[in-house]
This record gives sequence, C-alpha cells and structure tokens, in this order.
Amino acid sequence: MRWHGQRIDETDAQALPGMENRTGFLRTVTTPEFAGMTFHEVLAKSALNHVPGPSKMPFDWTINPYRGCSHACFYCFARGTHTYLDLDAGHDFDSQIVVKVNVAETLETELRRGSWRHETVALGTNTDPYQRAEGRYRLMPGIIRALADSGTPFSVLTKGTLIRRDIPLLVEAATHVPVDVQLSIAMFDESLREAIEPGAPSTQARLDTVRALSDAGFRVGVFLMPILPHLTDSVGAIDGALRRIAEAGADHVIYGALHLRAGVKPWFLQWLSEHRPDLLSSYRELYPGTAAEAPKDYRKWLARRVRPLIRLHSLEALHSDDRPARGSRTTTGAGAGVRQAPVPTLF
Repeated sequence: MRWHGQRIDETDAQALPGMENRTGFLRTVTTPEFAGMTFHEVLAKSALNHVPGPSKMPFDWTINPYRGCSHACFYCFARGTHTYLDLDAGHDFDSQIVVKVNVAETLETELRRGSWRHETVALGTNTDPYQRAEGRYRLMPGIIRALADSGTPFSVLTKGTLIRRDIPLLVEAATHVPVDVQLSIAMFDESLREAIEPGAPSTQARLDTVRALSDAGFRVGVFLMPILPHLTDSVGAIDGALRRIAEAGADHVIYGALHLRAGVKPWFLQWLSEHRPDLLSSYRELYPGTAAEAPKDYRKWLARRVRPLIRLHSLEALHSDDRPARGSRTTTGAGAGVRQAPVPTLF
C-alpha cells in the first residue's frame, strides 16, 4: 500500500510539544467490538484540505478525519478514493478504515497560522466523520473545539447518529461561529435501506437525530440524496419521505439523482444485479459507458416532481446544483440556539 504519504518521517518544527517527531508511526488495529473491520492508525501531515480550483464544491476547505466508511453504502461516490492506497473500492472501502489519530492537534497548529483566513470548513464531504469508528477514536470533539476556538465557521454532514453525543459541543460552538448541520437520509423503505446501506443507522434513528438537533436550535437540512431511478423516485416514495422529514423538524431539503462515478459504478451495478436484476438494463441506459450523471431530461423530470412536494410539506427546496459561490461566508451571526443559514455540501 502507498502509506508513505500518511507517515511522519522527519521533525516538524510547527508541531505541538511532544509530537515533533514520531517517525514511522503506523498501527493496524482489530478489535472484537468492530468485528470484520480493520483500523489503520496514521499521523496526518495536514488536517485542512484545500478544494481544487476547478471543483464545483461550494466550499474551499474540508477536513476528513477518516478514509473509508463503515456505512458501506453501495452508491457512495467516495469509494474510488480508496484505490489510491492500493485498496479496493468495494469491501476494503467498507472495512479498512484509515484513522488520522492526530487530526485535531494538527488542525490546531494549522488554524494558528497567520495565513489562515477563517473560511468555512466542511466536514462529511468525503467519508462520514460520525461513522462507527468515531465511537472508538472520538476525533470530532477536538475538531469542533479547534474550529470554534479559532473563529472558523464550519458545516457537518453525516448519516451517523453519533453526532447526538456532540450536541452540547455544537451548541457551544454556535455561540462563537456559524455552525451548519445536515443529515443524509435517502432511503425510507427500511428493507431497501438495510440492503443498500447495510452499515448505516436506521432511517428512524436518523430522523430522531434531526429532531434532537432541531430541538437544540439548529436549522437542520436533510440530504434526500441519492434519489434512485425506479426505486425511490415515485410520487409515493418522495411524498412519504418528505412527510417524515418535515415531522422530524427539518428546515430544508437538498435533493439530487444518483451519481455514479467510475469508482462506484461497478460496485453499485453488482448490487443491482443481485437485488434488482430487472433494473439493470434501465440503469445501463441511464448511465451508459463512463457517464456519471443521470441524463439532463431525467434530472429536470425529477425536479418537476420533487419541488412541488417539498413546498407541500413547507420545506425549503435546494437542488444539489443550487450552490452558493465558493469563498462566500455564512452571514448569520453566532449565538446560542441561532438557526444558521444552509451551506449545501455533497456527501
């Protein structure tokens, strides 16, 4: 595996005391409470990732404390990133989790630099910061404190109900900086959810988390993404999902059709062949060859179906393409219980 980029091989003069030199630190851990999973503990040289200029993302900076994700969503667009480590985008992505054990300390160092402009930082844009590993490693509290103490606004997108552990921290952070919180909930048929997101919390558990965050004063968004052609795009399915989202106290919904990048397409089509072989030909027509996006006509059709239903349930509608300009700052002031303006991100 190409682990050289994860190692600290020489003295770092800007590191925190005691962490100047931990040459070759790398530990692989298996533990009974996480059966079938392997954690690769590494030292990150940096915590803040700058989004490349040509990217369509509405933010400039991200933090990813983990690589790989135990939610094991068959459609996850980030699967291809695991191949960089000579791991596969399928089972390895679900079970071989890279843990940046020093991410909070490294972040503190980076945020103290005079060049840092306190731009909004997005968490949960690649793999989930509140996946099961977070219960063991507890990296997010240190990240939240570092961002808030430095005056850096941030957003969190997660499928993980473990975020409820950190609600007091998030409320405290929101007294100092704008904090945006969003839950990803795409499957509202539990049998489908268990088949296609086998490692993720149940739909109801995530809706309960929306309620807990809303009750804490956050303007919670729900990512109704991806909407799956022929599986979750019927009027009944969308209407039922939006009704439950509204009842949970969500403020707005970000929706979008399934996106199949090269790294995930074979894995998803394999799942489809096992669970819904009758839809294989339809999906191959919708996503031919190297095509990653659903056809424009389908996306327009989906918008005409979804937007009226969102309005019906008194939710604000945002499409995944409705993104603010990069570099824009959240304008809502910080304060306890303040409901923050949404900053759409991609999970």
